[in-house]
Amino acid sequence: MHDLELAAFFERADEVLATDPAWPQAHAALLSALELGRVRAAQRGDDGVWRATLWVKRAILLGFRRTELSAIDATPFPFFDKTAYPPRTFTLTDRIRLVPGGSAVRRGAFVAPGVVVMPPAYINVGAWVGAGTMVDSHALVGSCAQIGANVHLSASAQIGGVLEPAHKSPVVIEDGAFVGALCGVFEGFIVRERAVLAAGVVLTAATIVHDLVQQRTWRGEVPAGAVVIPGSRKAVGPYAEEHGLHVTTPLIVKYRDERTDAATALEAALR
Repeated sequence: MHDLELAAFFERADEVLATDPAWPQAHAALLSALELGRVRAAQRGDDGVWRATLWVKRAILLGFRRTELSAIDATPFPFFDKTAYPPRTFTLTDRIRLVPGGSAVRRGAFVAPGVVVMPPAYINVGAWVGAGTMVDSHALVGSCAQIGANVHLSASAQIGGVLEPAHKSPVVIEDGAFVGALCGVFEGFIVRERAVLAAGVVLTAATIVHDLVQQRTWRGEVPAGAVVIPGSRKAVGPYAEEHGLHVTTPLIVKYRDERTDAATALEAALR
């Protein structure tokens, strides 16, 4: 199927798709289109706004509903999963460094040439990972997450998946961003180009990011080039004051400069 035919097929009502005998062929075409990067779960518009591709996310969800649990032979023990999304395999011509040690990429994920996946890491269905990106050990790229080119996801970085609701835009890490160790980015949050998250920063839809440089706050996104560190502020209320309690608050302490570039640079040889 061409991409327009795929879109037309999956844009029909759920009750029609649930019984259409042509679904297996359409699903196979969907996986291929996702893996080739022809279609994706979200797109950035000319206005800079990321929008979910509704039919793609609905089509992915349909794969779970239309398939059953099955055993997947593996050593030293088998796995059990829905048959719609088995592990993806690669060849040398894909030009991806999938380092031995327990990583997995699910079918329906786009992984560009030049990506490095260190063990153990996981890339879920619908994800997009751009050229030259490093996915370090214990890092997660969740379902439909959009990771740009030349991004560094450090050890144990958790990029959450947003598969449901289908209209919700997934987590986005734009080109050149650096996500430090033990960071978590969830619930459709956007990290803009070349932003830097220091180790331990956690960002969710409810997170308020305080910008000490521009003296303002940000919700739902970190601006381009911002350098974010974990911070805290006093919790309000008599009980909090009595016990000296604080709540975590990410802080933008600077915007990227030459010193930041040097500190976050990844040796070309590692790619």
